[in-house]
Amino acid sequence: MNPGMDADVFDQFIEQLHRYVRERLVPAEKEILETDRIPDDIMAEMREMGLFGITMPEQYGGAGMNVSQYARTIRELSYAMPCYRSITSINIGMVCSAILKGGTEAQKAQWLPQLAAGKVASFGLTEPGSGSDSAAMQTMAVRSGNGWVLNGTKRYITNAPFAHVALIMARTSKDALPKNAHVSAFLVPMDMPGVTVGKSDKKMGQAGSHIADIVMEDVYLPADALLGDEEGKGFVTAMQSLDNGRLSVGSAAAGYARRALDSALRYANERKAFGEPIANFQLIQQMLADSEIEIYAAECMLEDACRRADAGEKVLRQAAAAKVFATEMCGRVVDRVVQIYGGAGYLAEYDAERFFRDARIYRIYEGTTQILQLQIAKHMLREWAANQ
Repeated sequence: MNPGMDADVFDQFIEQLHRYVRERLVPAEKEILETDRIPDDIMAEMREMGLFGITMPEQYGGAGMNVSQYARTIRELSYAMPCYRSITSINIGMVCSAILKGGTEAQKAQWLPQLAAGKVASFGLTEPGSGSDSAAMQTMAVRSGNGWVLNGTKRYITNAPFAHVALIMARTSKDALPKNAHVSAFLVPMDMPGVTVGKSDKKMGQAGSHIADIVMEDVYLPADALLGDEEGKGFVTAMQSLDNGRLSVGSAAAGYARRALDSALRYANERKAFGEPIANFQLIQQMLADSEIEIYAAECMLEDACRRADAGEKVLRQAAAAKVFATEMCGRVVDRVVQIYGGAGYLAEYDAERFFRDARIYRIYEGTTQILQLQIAKHMLREWAANQ
């Protein structure tokens, strides 16, 4: 059982974050849309608030939040545009989880305090020719003396242009082994000789958030760069960490859907047609109500999955289900919001158009809806067969 942060302290933190998001982060969005980067002063404030270390244990300089508190924080932060979650989430989600579950004591002591203090992390699984398909992974780590030599390219890596360290998945066996034992995980400082980062990819939405290739050419790593000092555990660690990543993306989608719906509510009350606010029209009310119903359902699913995770249950199926529902729900909500705005919803000067573009990626990263549907079904079928 993970009790997490003291409940009263957490409530105070959420209240503070709620105000900060609305008074500081939302007003800064205009500048981010123009510059495509989070202002340095806001980055400094986010570090000062401890937003890069909320899930790190207190002994490593973090807040020690449990999964439920972490997801609630992400939901609150994600009311603002997605780049704020994006810059912090790899630290506090997948990389923190991987180091805590799979790292040696020395690796925890070395990396967790740096990540908690705001050093930015990336998570390198996807490649030009492989994502969910680990057998097709090309990045290779070969033993050399006491260490390893790493070669390969990782694609669409969040935060790559800003990262200080990346957790990189690489083959340590040329053959595809059972249970993905050919994949290991390495902690790679981004200033190592042979590591280069490509230019930021242009994207449909999510201004201020950056993805790029990480290219590794004959990168020599010391022996202690291997996560957990054990070969063949990388993919397992990555998948376990992805449960946290999926709960984060689901929470982000729920938070952003709430922002979009609040925007539609305001617009529907201000916009007049036929002499009255369009909020008075029942078909507008139906779209508002359907959105509220679906956001509430997503919040309940996320809270249940997080509660189970904190109780020590394996939540692969619940995390996948909550991520699929919340992200597909967000897509439906932002679509309705554009419809409520009408012609204005298609114009870049209104928020509805941006919400629509920003939300689209949620159904793709940390496992596409289709891959997660397959995972859920395989899990169900295995369970059924085991019980016959």
